Amino acid sequence: MTDVKFNDFDISDDIKIAIGDMGFDEPTSIQKLAIPEALEGKDIIGQAQTGTGKTVAFGVPLLEKIFIKDRSPQAIILCPTRELCIQVAGEIEKLAKHIKKLKILAVYGGQPIGRQIRALKKGVHIVIGTPGRVLDHIDRKTLDLAGIETVVLDEADEMLDMGFREDIEHILRFTPKKRQTLLFSATIPKPIKKITKHYQNNPKHLKISKQDMVVPQIEQYYFETKDKDKLDTLCRLLDIYDVKLGLIFSNTKKRVDYLVRSLKRKGYSVGGIHGDMSQNQRDKVMEKFRNEKINLLVATDVAARGIDVPDVEVVFNYDVPNNNDYYVHRIGRTGRAGKTGFAFTFAAGRERKILKSIQKHTKSKIKKQKIPSYKEIEKIKDNTILDEIRDSLNNDNLKKEMVLIDSLIEENYDSRQIAASLFRMVKS
Repeated sequence: MTDVKFNDFDISDDIKIAIGDMGFDEPTSIQKLAIPEALEGKDIIGQAQTGTGKTVAFGVPLLEKIFIKDRSPQAIILCPTRELCIQVAGEIEKLAKHIKKLKILAVYGGQPIGRQIRALKKGVHIVIGTPGRVLDHIDRKTLDLAGIETVVLDEADEMLDMGFREDIEHILRFTPKKRQTLLFSATIPKPIKKITKHYQNNPKHLKISKQDMVVPQIEQYYFETKDKDKLDTLCRLLDIYDVKLGLIFSNTKKRVDYLVRSLKRKGYSVGGIHGDMSQNQRDKVMEKFRNEKINLLVATDVAARGIDVPDVEVVFNYDVPNNNDYYVHRIGRTGRAGKTGFAFTFAAGRERKILKSIQKHTKSKIKKQKIPSYKEIEKIKDNTILDEIRDSLNNDNLKKEMVLIDSLIEENYDSRQIAASLFRMVKS
């Protein structure tokens, strides 16, 4: 199945065109495995990480089954967080771009329920929601799941970690027994095996190999440093790479707050998200990051679930994650849509051992890199400014500026001195 293209799948032209519009040609490993099986109506357990293309893997077969003339819910997708709901809804809308009159609705807490109720009354084909808000609609009798043909449980392990097991089971009982159930999860612990046993019909377990987990366009490096020197190392790298959009991961909420405070003091444009913040606060920070009003986002693993910002250039692991799979989740947020991304990990003390275990687990090469000295940073900054000057000399109309420089020369200033003074001003 190495040379499979999307055009080889038995899917409608509307979906093929939309996939082309999204810039995809060749399916990812999980898409190659899941789409043909799901198109045949089989139940699936898809074991894959964030950033491997799961949404397209379940979105394509789900859309193929929708009967447009029936305006009652035919598919429901359950996600752990509102952020992921919004992301999945956006992706499904792109896939359904050329399917006329298809209605998709995301339902989650924190959004006025009245608006959702009005949309459900008008008629919706696909519902994407968090378990809590979906149950709320079921209790209010504003959501009827009697016509559901496909159920998707996305990031199932995360939903269980967040305590949604009873809610999920309750929702599944409201759906017909004769339905297709597609479950996607990074890990398959015992509680998920129980759900698959009770609520799936002879599911096909599809697992992508370890080497497929890490996106190949990501250059991975690690820096050996003392814990107290991590902030200094981070700032040096931020300056060298002139980061436009970067994600910084930390293992604790306390550390997120410390990093946001420290980076703000040093003049960086930064925001943070973690579990102790209200959903509204997190949404505001995410909106700023998505619209590039801040360049850096500091986050814990749980708070960062569902973050999908396509132009993230660098992921910094300020702390080495305690869980091997978290490393894959984290770095999968850069190197999207064929772009090259960077992942930098800071390893202090016993973190070096954990990093070795991650390398073994993911079968990826994380190269050791020397922490750049201040002299090296200075040199890189100087070369960057010189490149910008060359670019301006070759491409800009500088007549007005030259008149101003001529006036300084008439005052007996040397042209080299003027240039040096301007260079220093640009650097400071």
